[in-house]
Amino acid sequence: MMNSFLRNSAVACLSAALLLGGLSACETSKRGFPEVSSPTNDPDALNRRQMEATSKQIAQVVNDKVDYITPKQDLATRFTRQFGDGTSINKTIIRKVQETPKDKAVYYLVGLGLRDGMFRAMAIPLLTSSNNSLYLSSNAPRYILTSVGCTFCYFNFESNEIVGTSCEENTGGSRCDLTVENNNAFFAR
Repeated sequence: MMNSFLRNSAVACLSAALLLGGLSACETSKRGFPEVSSPTNDPDALNRRQMEATSKQIAQVVNDKVDYITPKQDLATRFTRQFGDGTSINKTIIRKVQETPKDKAVYYLVGLGLRDGMFRAMAIPLLTSSNNSLYLSSNAPRYILTSVGCTFCYFNFESNEIVGTSCEENTGGSRCDLTVENNNAFFAR
């Protein structure tokens, strides 16, 4: 019994030594995978990399439908923080604007809400990549609507750009004021 135990132990030790000796003979250098992504001359890839470095992807357009990557509730919270004046945003949408079918579509991230019972809205144009991803850049302007007596205000567009506002009802003294800021701190760190 003891001889059998010693013999099995010796065989196990010898097998382990051979296995370790065989492994040390294997080549352990890395080959075939570059440490850094290879450079490209493809303008679409370069533009997408630049966009990813300076912007945050918030959605993607698939079959003319917007799929949100950043949850709408998070966007509403960020709009409320961006206003910073007591405005409470309760709805966010991404709106496609395309004056004619020949024009390239432009997408706007829009937040709708209230401050002291008055309608407020903010729109920020989004960047579109070649794979239909929608990015928000901190360099993008903010278009801010403030209602004075209107229950709802609309952005007016010309050539896919915001150029003014309209009040839902045309009662005396009601108006929608538009303010444009040159940048945003929507995804400030």
